Amino acid sequence: MTTPSPECAPLAAALREVKALTGLSMAGLAATTPFSKSSWERYLNGKTLPPREAVQELCRVAGEPDGRCLALWEIAESEWSGRGTEAPRTDRPSPEPKPSPGPSPIPSPSPQEVTRAGHRGVAAVAVLASVCAVAVGGVMVALFLLPRQDGAPRSSVSPSATGPRCRGPVCEGKSPIDTYCAAAPDTLVSHRTATGAWMELRYSEECGTSWVRSWGTRVGDRIELAADGRSGRDGRVRSAAVRNAIDAGAYVYTPMTVARPGTVLQVCFQSAAGGKKECFDDRVNRAR
Repeated sequence: MTTPSPECAPLAAALREVKALTGLSMAGLAATTPFSKSSWERYLNGKTLPPREAVQELCRVAGEPDGRCLALWEIAESEWSGRGTEAPRTDRPSPEPKPSPGPSPIPSPSPQEVTRAGHRGVAAVAVLASVCAVAVGGVMVALFLLPRQDGAPRSSVSPSATGPRCRGPVCEGKSPIDTYCAAAPDTLVSHRTATGAWMELRYSEECGTSWVRSWGTRVGDRIELAADGRSGRDGRVRSAAVRNAIDAGAYVYTPMTVARPGTVLQVCFQSAAGGKKECFDDRVNRAR
């Protein structure tokens, strides 16, 4: 039996959780997607890297956002292809060289052929540059989402050269990751809970918003954020729950709430083990 690939193991675990939400068997999953039953067995057992489209299809069928699984796919794909390590994988078969028919006279190209070749070369370079930009961008977003293996947060890396996708009230309730507001925020305060989890109150001056980032959490933990002692502008506390082991091994973010200098923000942490809720306040007027 083929053992699971270490590159695919985290992704496969996340995909199995998403599949469980569909309530479908392997045969049922194959009937509702373009991928066969045997392919899904390999993907979900971590025996091979699934296509990006398969990850998106599974999340679509389950009615789940695909951002978390695509982040794990980017990491797995970079390690599988060798981009994430110094040396590329060597377990892939190398193509056999075609036999050479021997030297043959090479005719001199005409001026028209030289011009056409030049145009094709420029187009090929442009396409290659675009592909590389997309691949590097995807890997940076994935790495931005996950903590380092030692449990400490990675430094923030901007995934967008065009700036955030919202500002002010338009950002209310939206994800700081999806909107790129989390690209270069200030950390107003860091707090370690009684269970050992960390919480950071973050503020983006450019977006005019705040949110909470947490890590070192456990399944069932919950993080909450409210501005000026009140719930969010649409009447809800901005909260995030640690739903599974994948969440517990990565950063967890609350949705954003509008904030500006002088805004008082309250952050609360409720442990899955129960007990008293831990809360602290801070004012948006400085970065630490």
